Amino acid sequence: MLAARLHGKKDLRVEEVPTPSAGAGEILLKIRCASICGTDVRMYQNGRGAGGEPPLVLGHEISGEIVAVGAGVSSFGQGARVAVEPNIGCGVCDLCVSGSTHLCPDYLALGIHIDGGFAQYARIPAGFVRQGNVVEIASGVSFEEAALAEPLSCVYSAFERSQLRPGDTVLVIGAGPIGIMHAKLARLGGAAKVMVNDLDAKRLEQCRAIDGSFITLTGENLKEKVFDLTGGRGVDVCITACAAPAAQEASIDLAAVNGRVIFFGGLPKDKSLVRIDGNKIHYRQITVTGTTRASLAAYRRTLELVAGGLVGLKDLISSVCSIQQCPQAVENASKGQGLKSVIRFD
Repeated sequence: MLAARLHGKKDLRVEEVPTPSAGAGEILLKIRCASICGTDVRMYQNGRGAGGEPPLVLGHEISGEIVAVGAGVSSFGQGARVAVEPNIGCGVCDLCVSGSTHLCPDYLALGIHIDGGFAQYARIPAGFVRQGNVVEIASGVSFEEAALAEPLSCVYSAFERSQLRPGDTVLVIGAGPIGIMHAKLARLGGAAKVMVNDLDAKRLEQCRAIDGSFITLTGENLKEKVFDLTGGRGVDVCITACAAPAAQEASIDLAAVNGRVIFFGGLPKDKSLVRIDGNKIHYRQITVTGTTRASLAAYRRTLELVAGGLVGLKDLISSVCSIQQCPQAVENASKGQGLKSVIRFD
């Protein structure tokens, strides 16, 4: 089969490798769609994943058809259309037992620690099947949408943590695909105003084209603009959907009294220390929190939202490519071109 494997820094090669088989408790998935994520881009730029030495098949936002099941698998059959949540926990620690398998200190992820879905076929290990990471796709949901359910589930986790209420004002800093997903869920949750900020005018233009009700703001005099739009209060919810220390620092000044700030975008290790005025958090009772990855419950709920037509994802897809074009698509994503790129296997 063909697979896109990371060999080193900016060295992503499409090459022929043996097609895996399904062992006991495992599933062999024919990949139909895999979308490119910011994590894929960072691994491409750094030349490594988290699971040891390359080469590694990237890709953790995937959907496909089951073509074989191993001994002991009774919950799925050949031909089933499924999506796969890519993170698995150890299953026995307190976090796993509480349902937060995605926060397990010994978690493993497809495409990050072990071979993922930028390939014609992917072996889904028994632990993923047993834990419930494989989810059937509703008949009205496309493979493209199912692949995008994974990043949306991470956004949904932040949505839940923000405790957004109808009538709230929301600011999303970052107008990339993740930022737009945050804006979509804020609108679904009943936000009275959804503002999206970015330094890139083209990104803001794409955001407005997706939903004209979003208020797009450039970086100049951002605090003044936000306070003008909120009657001098600031926003109830501020989400930093970008890997920028300046965004995290600014978010405290943009939040209203009793506001909630969500640090969603992770920062580079050498830039993770930010300056925040603790008195502003104290006297204005601002809640500052963060979220990472998504629980299985959030992943399944996200697929339900997509199946019910409550959240559209197709408008986030800016390009579709073949597996042969995967390296160029990842390179384009590293330059911030477009929104979501999807690898489609026909």
